[in-house]
This record gives sequence, structure tokens and C-alpha cells, in this order.
Amino acid sequence: MSDSGNVQSQDGGGSHGEETTSRVPKPNVGNRVTVVLGAQWGDEGKGKVVDLLAQDADIVCRCQGGNNAGHTVVVDSVEYNFHLLPSGIINPNVTAFIGNGVVIHLPGLFEEAEKNMRRGKGLEGWEKRLIISDRAHIAANLSKVCQHNITSLTLFSASPPSLGTTKKGIGPVYSAKAARSGLRICDLLADFQEFSERFKNLASQYKSMYPSLEIDVDGELERLKSYVDRIKPMVRDGVFFMYKALHGPPQKILVEGANAALLDIDFGTYPFVTSSNCTVGGVCTGLGMPPWNVGEVYGVVKAYTTRVGIGAFPTEQSNDVGELLQTRGKEVGVTTGRKRRCGWLDLVLVKYAHMINGFTALALTKLDILDTLQEIKVGVEYKVDGEPIPHFPANQEVLQKVDVQYETLPGWNRDTSAARTFEELPENARNYVFYIEKRLGVPVKWIGIGKSRESMIQLF
Repeated sequence: MSDSGNVQSQDGGGSHGEETTSRVPKPNVGNRVTVVLGAQWGDEGKGKVVDLLAQDADIVCRCQGGNNAGHTVVVDSVEYNFHLLPSGIINPNVTAFIGNGVVIHLPGLFEEAEKNMRRGKGLEGWEKRLIISDRAHIAANLSKVCQHNITSLTLFSASPPSLGTTKKGIGPVYSAKAARSGLRICDLLADFQEFSERFKNLASQYKSMYPSLEIDVDGELERLKSYVDRIKPMVRDGVFFMYKALHGPPQKILVEGANAALLDIDFGTYPFVTSSNCTVGGVCTGLGMPPWNVGEVYGVVKAYTTRVGIGAFPTEQSNDVGELLQTRGKEVGVTTGRKRRCGWLDLVLVKYAHMINGFTALALTKLDILDTLQEIKVGVEYKVDGEPIPHFPANQEVLQKVDVQYETLPGWNRDTSAARTFEELPENARNYVFYIEKRLGVPVKWIGIGKSRESMIQLF
């Protein structure tokens, strides 16, 4: 180094070379994540697609929601139900990561794992393979008490009497998070006395708003304290964990979306939505990663449409068709046990989900449920007051009164459940897939015709 402090190069003979300067290059993108998202109102079969992709994944992540989600996975004829854990954890070689965008109900987390362990061997060693972001918020029983005892956590008295929620206390946690009075995993693992004071303050806030609430503050604090030692080995700085995963050795990272596009707090059928971002933006904010690390985005679409709870449903069939879809599809919510409302596939709705998420390919699930229908209708356009509208309405009152324009396609009247290649499907079933691809401008990569892994036909 010279007296001026500039670095100089030397050649092999010891003579001084000229001073060199260089700009820092554009950062390397690193690994990209594969994202699986629901394209309707949830219950599309995302868990099944994640299970397929998780077989050769290294990390599987949850980025938003809580135990209000419900994913069912069937492996070796054993049915596993997931609500909070990433369903990819069923692969013994996977590291599961719960990101900062998730709200965590600790009793529910351990109860879910224990129930699934009683069902089969898929979750052996799960505690050593689970990582939890220290920035994730805690869904305490305090929040569930609020959800059960108040009509709606909103200050507007004209709010609807019910939003059709799962009653898991998710809304109150996200409300506290936005109000900056929420409690995080890192707070629980730090000074417990300070945590207790903040918890009591939060309870007092709820109590002042809703005097009839009965809250066992001391009991809840004891319950939370009992989990400290158990979760401590799982907790990491989530941002640092994701950065190292993205910029370390090549590995496959899978993100498992919960809920779905039409339940998104910003883009869903508001106010009948969940409290988090279930669209692709929630991946970045819920894991602490930049958009350029988002790779493939797979949208999961049921071959017909279902919805749990209340809210506008343009293609709903409150008739024999709806009953057939509900019965054949066994359309009962994994989390709530409520019957799902059923109707024809709504491509206006799915196209809207694609506009937001930019799907690179689709998984079309439960095609076999349509096997017995003579003809199948598909919603392709909305009209209001006789005029077509080019967009998906934001306003619920408008959405309630849209006149759906349908195209009718011939059914196939054959059992498809034994098909293992696209060519083995009946011609009209293949034409149904082609029709969906053409209308949406997105290729279908998988077709589901049953519960098991083997019942997913891959097209490319």
C-alpha cells in the first residue's frame, strides 16, 4: 500500500502496476423460491400440490395466515391435516420455516403436530426440522376470546353481523399488529416480566373496548411461559435465515400460501376476507425477501368453485348441481367443519387472481368430481345492468348483482380417477382443460383426479 493509502498491484517481478478501481457489480440474485397460491376462495387443494413439490424440496415456508388455514395431504393412505405447520414438513428431509407474516397459536401448533403424529409416521422429528421467525406475532387465547365474544373487531357499528371467519382469533392478532400493540415470539423469549406487562396492557385494551370479555390473564401467561423452553431451539432471526437460504448453496425453496386470492385483505371480496395478504406480495413481506427471488408462481384452481361462509358468490348453484358438487367433492371445511357452498368454475374470478399474482402455471384439482355431469358450465363474463364489465368488482353490492355469462361444455360421463396420463383422460375432459388454458392464457401443469399423490397428472 502506498503512503496515500491506495491499493496498488504488483507484477511477478516486483514492479508497481497502475492503480485499479472497479465498481461493485449488481448483486447475484441467488436461489429463487417456488410459490404455491390459491386462486379462488381457498380449499383448492394447495396442500396436495405442495406435497408433490416438497418431495425434492430443501425448505418449505409459510408466509402468512395462522391456524385458520386447512390443508389435507394423503401419503401412503394416511390423511394428514395441517393448519399452521407447513404441510411440506411431512417430507423427513425438509426444513420447515414459519415466517414473520404468520401468526402463531402455540398450543395449536403442538396439538396439530401431535395429532398428525398419531395418524402416521410422517412428522417424526418435526421439532428439529422446524424454524420459527422471531418476528412472527403470537396468537394467544386472548385473541380467540375476543373473536368468540364480539361480533366484529371494528369500530363501525354498521359492520356486517358476521364475516364468516374461522373463529381462530386471527383477526384480533393482525389488528393488534397493525395497532403496534401486538406481541411477537422474540418478546416472549426476552424479558418475561416485560412481556407480561405488555400482555396485560393488551388485555386491558380489549377489556375497555368490550367490557363483557372474560380474560384469564394470569392463566394465559402461565400457558405461554410453559412453551418458552420448547420453542427456543426453533426460533431464529427470520430475515437472516432466509437471506442465507437464498444466497447459500443451490437449494429448492418452496413457499406454501394459505387461504387464497379472493380472501386477501386487499384484493379479496372485502369485507368477507381474511386478515393477511394471501397473494404473491405476501410472500416477500411475510418472509423478508426481495421480489427478484420469486421464481415460479403456481396457481391452484379447483375444477369448480367453492366458498366457506358468507359473501358474494356469482356462480353459486343453490340447486341439484350445487348439492352434487358438495356431496361428490366432500366439500366440508378442514378447519371449521362447515359445508362449503358450491358452484360452476368462474374464470372471471380466476383471471383476476392471475392479474394480481402472475401465475406461471396452474394446478387444476378435483376434475374427477365433474365425471357424472352431462354438461358443464363455465362463467366467462360478468354483466351489470346488461353491460359487460371488464374487471372484477371491488364493491360487494355490485358483485352480488352481476349477471354471469356462461359457456356450456359437454361432460364426459366417465370415471377419470384411474387415469395417470393426460392422454388417458376422456376427450371432453381434455377439452375442458384446453378451454381453461385458452381463456386464461396460462398453461395447466397438473391435473388432480383423486386424493393420493399418484392421482396428480403432470403435463410438463
